[in-house]
Amino acid sequence: MTDAVAVATRAAPSEAGSKPFSVFEWLVALRYLRGRRSKAFVSEIAGFSFLGIGVGVATLIVVMSVMNGFRHELLDKIVGINGHVFLQGVETPLTDYDAVDERLAKVPGVKLVIPMIEGAAAVSSPYNQAGALIRGIKEADIKRLPGIAGHITLGTLDNFDATGGVAIGQRLAESLALRIGDTISVLTAKGPQTPFGVAPRIKSYPITAIFQIGMSEFDSSFVYMPLTEAQAFFGKDGEATVIEAFVDDPDHMDEVRAKLDAVVGRPMIMTDWRQRNKTFFDALNVERNVMFIILALIVLVAALNIISGLIMLVKDKSPDIAILRTMGATRGAILRIFLITGTAIGVAGTFAGLVLGVLVARNIEGIRTFLNWAFHSNLFPSELYFLSHLPSRVEPGDVIAVVVMTILLSILATLYPSWRAATLDPVEALRYE
Repeated sequence: MTDAVAVATRAAPSEAGSKPFSVFEWLVALRYLRGRRSKAFVSEIAGFSFLGIGVGVATLIVVMSVMNGFRHELLDKIVGINGHVFLQGVETPLTDYDAVDERLAKVPGVKLVIPMIEGAAAVSSPYNQAGALIRGIKEADIKRLPGIAGHITLGTLDNFDATGGVAIGQRLAESLALRIGDTISVLTAKGPQTPFGVAPRIKSYPITAIFQIGMSEFDSSFVYMPLTEAQAFFGKDGEATVIEAFVDDPDHMDEVRAKLDAVVGRPMIMTDWRQRNKTFFDALNVERNVMFIILALIVLVAALNIISGLIMLVKDKSPDIAILRTMGATRGAILRIFLITGTAIGVAGTFAGLVLGVLVARNIEGIRTFLNWAFHSNLFPSELYFLSHLPSRVEPGDVIAVVVMTILLSILATLYPSWRAATLDPVEALRYE
């Protein structure tokens, strides 16, 4: 007597034939998953399907988490030091920046407004030279700037205006071999007008602070100096070249931009972080979506394995199906038995992959560090990926989407084999004996 027939014999007739998803159906389905030693090939296919789905789900969760981490970290670094909204004066120089600053700061949703002087320059030390972006900023503002505040590794920003010194990035300091107290020379081609043309302007400043934002592009190119020093160096006395505003919710900029435009009080060009970084973040979103589609194929292949495994299981259990039908099991009961069998593989694999994926995603930086040590190489060079560490951010919405998609694929994969088992004629089924 086969296992399924033994279960049917012990089950009550009403339970075996009338109740959908009864204990009888669950016992038979789970008994089929175990397989017999003589027919272990079917259970091995089920095991490989389980592994395929688990690996697919885990891979999807890890990759999506890393992509989310990339976007969040880059947005936090780029926007944290560059602002969310940028306003530049037109028609007349921006000499009334304090008045504009005061009006913008009163707008609901705006948390910080900073007037700045920006200009490109060459910087040098006795050991090396490099290009840099010079930013003139008030001491009170640089201490509140999200990308700088809390990221000072050496020195201090106290008395930033009074000392007339500069704050430079960690990588720039390493490139120029400079330390706190050393001087850095700043050179710009737009100097004073002379009878022989425009003369370059060069001036040396002491280094009072070194910061590390964590984004190599910024750490190797940004130099902050007091606003008055920058105005004098670039010949823009009493002016600001840009006003940067930071808002509470950078993902909903349109409403804030409309409010800012209403109170700015003078002709200005207004752009936001989406326009300045549109190509970059669009490329990240496209890469994220393409990776999701490609990796979802792993789950699809595993689901196809469920189909092949169940079809072989139906052939193997055809005599059992015939006996169960003659004992009163309905077509619906047979369909549900194989539906439970296939879905159990998919659900078990999904939740195993969920646990594995979340564990790896939450410890991805530690895993990267271990692999760097094990292979004696840098698997995540900051010069290529802009960040000093491998970010990961597990988004519940993405995890739910992956789990739901995988379970649905698993259910769909079981429909055809289950229908085939339910429509099997008992007389024909006995011929497989």
